[in-house]
Amino acid sequence: MATDKELGDFLTSAERRALKQTVFAVRDEDAALDIVQDAMIKLAENYGDKPAAELTFLFQRILHTTILDYFRRKKVRDARITLFSSFQSDDDDNDAIDRIDAQASNFSLSSEASVSHDQIVGQIEAEIQKLPARQREAFVMRYWEDMDVAETAAAMGCSEGSVKTHCSRAVRALSEALTAKGITL
Repeated sequence: MATDKELGDFLTSAERRALKQTVFAVRDEDAALDIVQDAMIKLAENYGDKPAAELTFLFQRILHTTILDYFRRKKVRDARITLFSSFQSDDDDNDAIDRIDAQASNFSLSSEASVSHDQIVGQIEAEIQKLPARQREAFVMRYWEDMDVAETAAAMGCSEGSVKTHCSRAVRALSEALTAKGITL
């Protein structure tokens, strides 16, 4: 069982690394700070009675889940904005929500780089959709949802070797298709 001092020392030592990891994941420093604080609170409230040796693993899992929750909420919020924006009249081209959304998503990119980025992402998503279902499922779980091989195997109902095979084939197929289109990552 971790003492309050051990828990406090762990949180202090993990804060900077967790914040850096989260900023990289969500690309928004304020949201990243909120996510890290939420993860720390969840760890302290729910797992403060666990041994100090387990805190690192527990915190990483909580942080990962909190980041995924952030993206899920953002997806729902963005869908609502899109739905409500469709009710605007055609002569209202300067909708405030659209301007804010455009500024937030392109804050660090020039308009040319943003269009290029959007086109490349669209091409990658199209190629992912062309993958066979099991390869696509394994690829998305492993590389977008950041699940490990065992978790992916359990979710897909297959062996870990099958997950590795599906992922390998998906990566090879995507690499060939994107290289043929002149896209290098």
